[in-house]
Amino acid sequence: MAALVERWAGLGSAMASIIFLWSMVQNHIPVTLRLYLTAWAAKLVACFSPYLQITILENSAERFQQSEFFYAVEAYLSDACAHRASRLKAELGSDSSNLQVSVDDHEEVTDEFSGVTLWWYASKKHSKGNVISFYPGEDERRFYKVVFHRSHRDLIVDSYLPFLLAEGRAVIVKNRQRRLFTNCGGRRRRYLRNSVWDHVKFEHPATFDTLAMDTDQKEAIMDDLIAFKDGKEYYTKVGKPWKRGYLLYGPPGTGKSTMIAAMANFLDYDVYDLELTSVKNNTELRKLFIEMTRASPSSS
Repeated sequence: MAALVERWAGLGSAMASIIFLWSMVQNHIPVTLRLYLTAWAAKLVACFSPYLQITILENSAERFQQSEFFYAVEAYLSDACAHRASRLKAELGSDSSNLQVSVDDHEEVTDEFSGVTLWWYASKKHSKGNVISFYPGEDERRFYKVVFHRSHRDLIVDSYLPFLLAEGRAVIVKNRQRRLFTNCGGRRRRYLRNSVWDHVKFEHPATFDTLAMDTDQKEAIMDDLIAFKDGKEYYTKVGKPWKRGYLLYGPPGTGKSTMIAAMANFLDYDVYDLELTSVKNNTELRKLFIEMTRASPSSS
């Protein structure tokens, strides 16, 4: 027994020495060679491992486009799998009224689909660049990883992931609350999330029932909005962006904002209030439009 304990102690000491030496050696290895060795090691492990891994990133490489699939995964795991996690995180939304509970970073949760077990991991990594950011969280890259046996690859890719996307969207719709977004710059930029929009709860009471306007015009606008909302496939078929514009003009107090609020309540859309005077250049304007949700009226 004493010999066995001594052998394990020696093995632990050897492993600690190897880890220490590797940490010292890799500081003197060129970055290109280090990346090559890392990729080679990953391929070697993949040859012997019976498991596959899929990574879902929060943002694209350009950091302009947010991933709808990432937020669908987040919503699905929070709704269906969070009760199996040992560590959760609870946050208040920007309107400080809704408590959002989700899987904590670096936590593992399991899911089951058609008798197949999958392991999900929520994680994030920081940029290794030497750029100093004044906004905490701006250099973070959040992502989810799902691991499963390679024999179930077709089932996961062809059936499970589409199922997860549909379920995640349904959870988002069920829990969503209309919001009023405003573009923020400088010190108003939101902490903890790299976003160019800030939002509050949208509680405008205006509806088409309370809107004071000609009845025929009101019904024509409502019919047009319904046709637009149900016409996404048509826009795709003819090759046009799924957008609809209305020009509202007049002096203050004539009902322009009330009309926008009535449209948002009628369609159950968020509202974006774009302040053009705070936009510095075309790149910033492009990012503002890209980060808008697909279903939302905007005003400027």
